[in-house]
Amino acid sequence: MLITLEGLDGSGKTTVWEALHDVYPEATFTREPTDSWYGEAVARSIATDDADPLAELFLYTADHADHLSRTVEPALADGDLVVSDRYSDSRFAYQAATIAASDVDLARPLEYIKGIHAAFSRPPDATVFLDLDASTAAERSGRTNKFERDGYLATVRDNYERLIAAEPDRFVRVDATRSPEEVIERVEGIVAELVESGP
Repeated sequence: MLITLEGLDGSGKTTVWEALHDVYPEATFTREPTDSWYGEAVARSIATDDADPLAELFLYTADHADHLSRTVEPALADGDLVVSDRYSDSRFAYQAATIAASDVDLARPLEYIKGIHAAFSRPPDATVFLDLDASTAAERSGRTNKFERDGYLATVRDNYERLIAAEPDRFVRVDATRSPEEVIERVEGIVAELVESGP
């Protein structure tokens, strides 16, 4: 089973992801961007304010493809539970917002990016969405890079809402404004139910 954790920067995904390690020590825990050289290229792009949005999209997509072939698919083939801190939905929500705000002439960037992934990606079995408003997310994350600004994150959140509306059965929404302890407890309960019910 592939379970993904999604949400805005500052929503607590990584904190939850780390807490789940103790509950499921035999699971495969992974994340995007990865720590491969593809992921390093993504990190360099994130740090560059004037990175070309299409080039950046394809860096992320290359990292995702490598992540699938090297980590996700082999673990699933072995019957492992896979928990990923960010996955394809992050790309859809974030890169669609980046392209929409750029000079790139794409009428429907979210659909364009989903179409690219449809040819090769493995969809999650379930996605836990840590729900947080854009202003709080920007404040928590420190507004340290181009992806952590209020207006941009508001568009990203709107994109997530579109993704949730399209696949409501896949997403489980968690109120990320609550304390870290409450959020962790809620997510642990959700994951336990998902693991028990199976894909």
